Amino acid sequence: MKNRIISTFWQLYYECKNTNKKIYEVVQECESEKSEITIEEFRTYVKKSLDAMKESISNGIISKELSRSGLCGDDCIKLKQKFVKNKALFGTSFEKIITYALAVSEENARMGKIVACPTAGSCGIVPSVLISASEDLNISEEEQINALITAGEIGRIISNKVALAGAVAGCQAECGVASAMAAGALTQMRGGSAKQILNAVALAMKNLLGLTCDPVCGLVEVPCVKRNPFLAVHAVTASELALADIQSKIPLDEIIDAMEQTGKLMSPTLKESSEAGLAKTRTAIALEKNILK
Repeated sequence: MKNRIISTFWQLYYECKNTNKKIYEVVQECESEKSEITIEEFRTYVKKSLDAMKESISNGIISKELSRSGLCGDDCIKLKQKFVKNKALFGTSFEKIITYALAVSEENARMGKIVACPTAGSCGIVPSVLISASEDLNISEEEQINALITAGEIGRIISNKVALAGAVAGCQAECGVASAMAAGALTQMRGGSAKQILNAVALAMKNLLGLTCDPVCGLVEVPCVKRNPFLAVHAVTASELALADIQSKIPLDEIIDAMEQTGKLMSPTLKESSEAGLAKTRTAIALEKNILK
């Protein structure tokens, strides 16, 4: 594997198959060689990101501070209060996932410390799925690191084809990719094979193609914050399907090609410019005028 460059999911899958290694094992060996550090040093670096994710959840879940715009910041508190009175239909794991996703994304909106995974606007998706599952399934820290390495590799390979920015390809490149990363991480933690992990990514990603980026007032708040819990649940659905060996009929690399094409065809007014979509509804225009005052 010396000097082997993995730039597609096809290459990643066959590297795992030919070496009989997990995705995270292949990745940490590659990163160790490329960066000239030990695997232990690389894993320590990943652990810092994991710890920062946990910190953003713990901070975000108790904060009552609104963002500077006042558009968000208290939804997590409202959600927690609701679950005290009335439990969620899908159980406590569901409660954790959407609460954690809101906590982290609101922490980002109030300029708190978060991990961009892959971006700030999508920062709540991977942590909410990874941390909530690890708590409920009693997943060790080592296994959490393995899952986060897997998620990172998914984002890296997608970024070889498409820039992970709403301004380039819409929110499919931000929250969409984050959901795919979370689906892969969860499938890794639950004992999925490399094939199942990559299929989870495919199932999550292909169902989010064309997701626009139309932030109200040009801020990463509306609809970005609430989009995080929605797409965290989307990731879990993809993982469940993949673990049942339900397969995407379209190969993952072709889905990323379609994502790139979709981004190019998408109107610039729907790619983070706040010139169309939700950003130009009557209410959004009124909010913008009020905030600019």
